Amino acid sequence: MTIFTCSDTFEGILCGVYDAWTSRLGHKNVALELEGTGNMQMFTEYRQVQESLSKAEKVIQAVQTKAGQEVYEQIYRASLSQEAEKADRIYRFLIYALHYGKVILDQLQIPAVYDMFQMNRNVGNEAYLLIEFLRFSQTSDGVLFGMVGPKNDVIILLAPHFADRLHNENWIIYDEKRKKAVVHRALGSWMTVEVSEPGWKERMIKSGDQEEFENLWRAFHKHIAIEERTNPICQRGHLPLRFRPYMTEFQRKREG
Repeated sequence: MTIFTCSDTFEGILCGVYDAWTSRLGHKNVALELEGTGNMQMFTEYRQVQESLSKAEKVIQAVQTKAGQEVYEQIYRASLSQEAEKADRIYRFLIYALHYGKVILDQLQIPAVYDMFQMNRNVGNEAYLLIEFLRFSQTSDGVLFGMVGPKNDVIILLAPHFADRLHNENWIIYDEKRKKAVVHRALGSWMTVEVSEPGWKERMIKSGDQEEFENLWRAFHKHIAIEERTNPICQRGHLPLRFRPYMTEFQRKREG
């Protein structure tokens, strides 16, 4: 068995697919693995994938030509998944996709296709929920700042929605787990940035007026609640606990 190790990026996975496919070792004799995951296996050769734009572009062209745009979009969303085995799952899926073409998406009886469906559903559901649950605060510089901690790497999927809805605003969506952010310039475009500078999050200080508004918002939610109808189990079904630390109405009132 030969295992190709690649970076946890879309481009890295595509380059891994290219190297594994063109190695001519046979699909059953190769596998893809993200760098830093999994345990070393005996009697296995490990090859580190060297990334290049030309490799990634060749895979993209092959997918779009032979399998279509929807398949391409599905492997992109799958690359955002939290699943440690996503690289090899994408590779296994593409073996079928490049053979059968567009119709592969309907063949859920094939394990590789079902795995792709599951990853896409998980990523898509989390992105959808975050669009509903994301809360922005206004910094002293007038920038709208929202912080999330998603299981999957989905902030890039949130950007088009908020770029349209808040087109006239400067805003930032920060993923504190991955130390990366989507930054949008008012009336302009958006881009993703890596945030490695210590204390960056803490410097996004809110203005006094914004804190007062947040306190009023929390008070509003507290007073409209009907204590006799409190149903924590139902609440968790509609609003999972992991989203609440990032939502204004579930944070403690600021002392001032």
